[in-house]
Amino acid sequence: MNLPLRQAQDRLLRQAQDRLLRQAQDRLLRQAQDRLLRQAQDRPFKVLGIQQIAIGGPDKQRLRTLWVDLLGLEVTGNFVSEGENVDEDICALGSGPFKVEVDLMQPLDIDKKPAVHTTPLNHVGLWVDDLPLAVEWLTAQGVRFAPGGIRKGAAGFDICFVHPKSNEAFPVSGEGVLIELVQAPPEVVGAFARWAQVPA
Repeated sequence: MNLPLRQAQDRLLRQAQDRLLRQAQDRLLRQAQDRLLRQAQDRPFKVLGIQQIAIGGPDKQRLRTLWVDLLGLEVTGNFVSEGENVDEDICALGSGPFKVEVDLMQPLDIDKKPAVHTTPLNHVGLWVDDLPLAVEWLTAQGVRFAPGGIRKGAAGFDICFVHPKSNEAFPVSGEGVLIELVQAPPEVVGAFARWAQVPA
């Protein structure tokens, strides 16, 4: 067989293999997307929106200089917990059911854990419409939760945390981000439901 014919056959074979590989990858991608869509449709709860962000530093007064004094957030409360090694100012951004809490945190003891100041963006809080159902369903999906279970949070809502690291028993985590799930009160659930129905 002459060389140009052999090269043409090899090129056609590679093109056919590439086409088959792309088709197989597309099929796998469609199957994964279909599986995720089915899971989303079967999800028995809704994440409604951002409830809070928590920012940590060794001295919360320095955080207040930016967030309160310069950006104008309102301090609405304070929360101190020896068990969670935190002294935090609870601030508000926005109003009504769409208000976002911004927590400015410092440790009570800089040498103890949890070290709320070592990750400046400490955690993100998400409103959910049914916290117990969310925890049950997510646990069944392999999501790891931080110790402590569902409990009252600093702002008085029931909360729990998705762990930032996975383990062998629970392979799904926040991948480095601590995520707080917060039970939305009825007025927040209602406001988000009304907002979702407004035409764009």
